[in-house]
Amino acid sequence: MTNPLLQDWQTPFGLAPFDRISDEDFAPALEAALTAHNAEIEAIAQNPDEADFGNTIEALEAAGGALDKVLGVFFTVAGADSTPAREELQRDFSPKLAAHFSEISANKALFARVAEVWDRRDSLALSDEQARVLMLTHRGFVRSGAALEGAEEVRMKQIKGRLAVLGTQFTQNLLADERSWFMELAEDDLAGLPDFVVDAARAAGEEKGASGPVVTLSRSLIVPFLQFSPRRDLREKAFRAWEARGAGGGETDNRAIAAEILSLREERAKLLGYENFAAYKLETEMAKTPEAVRGLLMEVWEPARAQANADAEVLTSMMHADGVNGDLAPWDWRYYAEKRRAAEHDLDEAALKPYFQLDRMIDAAFDCATRLFGLEFAPLDVPLYHPDCRAWEVTRKGEHIAVFIGDYFARGSKRSGAWCSAMRAQAKFPKVQSPVVINVCNFAKSDPALLSYDDARTLFHEFGHALHQMLSDVTYESVSGTSVARDFVELPSQLYEHWLEVPEVLGKFATHARTGAPMPREMLDKVLAAATFDMGFQTVEYLASALVDLAFHDGAAPADPMARQADVLAGIGMPEAIRMRHATPQFAHVFSGDGYSSGYYSYMWSEVMDADAFEAFGEAGGAFEPGIAAALEQHILSTGGSRDAAELYVAFRGRLPGVEALLRGRGLIAA
Repeated sequence: MTNPLLQDWQTPFGLAPFDRISDEDFAPALEAALTAHNAEIEAIAQNPDEADFGNTIEALEAAGGALDKVLGVFFTVAGADSTPAREELQRDFSPKLAAHFSEISANKALFARVAEVWDRRDSLALSDEQARVLMLTHRGFVRSGAALEGAEEVRMKQIKGRLAVLGTQFTQNLLADERSWFMELAEDDLAGLPDFVVDAARAAGEEKGASGPVVTLSRSLIVPFLQFSPRRDLREKAFRAWEARGAGGGETDNRAIAAEILSLREERAKLLGYENFAAYKLETEMAKTPEAVRGLLMEVWEPARAQANADAEVLTSMMHADGVNGDLAPWDWRYYAEKRRAAEHDLDEAALKPYFQLDRMIDAAFDCATRLFGLEFAPLDVPLYHPDCRAWEVTRKGEHIAVFIGDYFARGSKRSGAWCSAMRAQAKFPKVQSPVVINVCNFAKSDPALLSYDDARTLFHEFGHALHQMLSDVTYESVSGTSVARDFVELPSQLYEHWLEVPEVLGKFATHARTGAPMPREMLDKVLAAATFDMGFQTVEYLASALVDLAFHDGAAPADPMARQADVLAGIGMPEAIRMRHATPQFAHVFSGDGYSSGYYSYMWSEVMDADAFEAFGEAGGAFEPGIAAALEQHILSTGGSRDAAELYVAFRGRLPGVEALLRGRGLIAA
């Protein structure tokens, strides 16, 4: 039988035929795709004609189509529906892929042709996008080590291969720890928990094969348990297990892996002539330097820490009033913050949650996209990789734009967190292709599925990434969609979160799961008033992670990352009752690959822009002002990485932003 991964897909919109793909197809498909890509690369490198943009740069853009198809499917299922077989394949594929792309970047004949085109760039009459693609291609080769020779070239290949193995191992260790631990709850242990937490715990117990409800290490379950359980002993047990992920001392311990990754990154940067990995990594970002990053983070840290410390005093007094003596602990914060929120804002999460139905929040995200950008969404009945997945065709004025896939529920086979990926990116060369975009979340599964307010924000966030992919309108895939600077990529996603806070959006879509009644205006006002509640805590836990990440890479790699982490936290005066959002052994953003390494700050960098960008709508008259929406699509959402990020933002807003809008938006300074 012909391998379906290597066929032309005669399916609706060219979607992957998931009903015909088995795990046994992946390895032979990858080998065939690698062989095909190697042949394409060799043909470019050995072309006897003079190197030009078409036969070298565009030829590189066109190469690797079969490999993109195979990897688009494989990494989708490996992240969202993992199995032991897929984990084994991932461990096998990682070094192969690292070696494959290292060979390409080290191909001297190929680099010589790229360099030849680069040297003649001023005489080639290139379009702005072509000039950008050429620059990025040449820079990518140089930064990958194409100019290295001899022993340095060999060592660079070894480093890349080892980093690929370690990143996969880090991710799988974390998944194994999250999957293996759960805490069984007796019926008495459910006292004080809202129905939605009890339902989620029972569903998790069924998935784990337990005799009753359980708490797992899925954020969508453990966080509400920490918020609502009056049992301090159980909160502590659950929190300590959550904190211990990747640091248990056994086969899944990630601490030595993190140390080796940091050491190899430093060596890699120095081989390329950089002082350290942060200098190497930030060269291509908007921030440019570690000093610029640290300056921004510390500008926000001081007011955030002051707010968190003031909040800690209030929560401690509440705890003491409950008869619990001693200091406020990390497993106490969410519990007493929730009680404080209920008291100060008269908000009951259990009463609030029925108004945030998953289906209605999906409708809300779609409706905002319709009003802003004219997009329409129609359900599709197509084979997908898991029964929980859903798909929609996205159109505008009757024209097909994209396929959007949503995979929303937590399960043991899915890695934690939420993400957006493109199984197929938008491009017009070498042929026109529309994007296939996936949002993956980890919401608790119940009937009906109910979200917390933070869950709803996550849904809007990931859909903002999806819009960046779906509205992309460039020629070359290498600059399509979210292929932008890391500290720019979160701008569309974080900006889209703001529409969840627009009163008319919640007024229309926040309807009760049982009665269908809209959220009462009084409750809606309270939700919006509480939007910045506990923002000191949220800002501090994030900034601590970003500052530790920067410290890991800005200077000599630490032999003991946990000691460096402790030093950084002590130096900034980390509040005792708050932990980093991602401690080192769980910091998949930074250690599962290079994506956010020395770049976790980018969420904050982007937030400076998103807060300022949303103010543009208010200044123009409202959240759905069509002129600003059109400018947003024209200058940011449709342009991908075809121009410099700072240029794009200035084209949209007329200037670069300051930090004031962010501080106002987080309630850390007076509005």
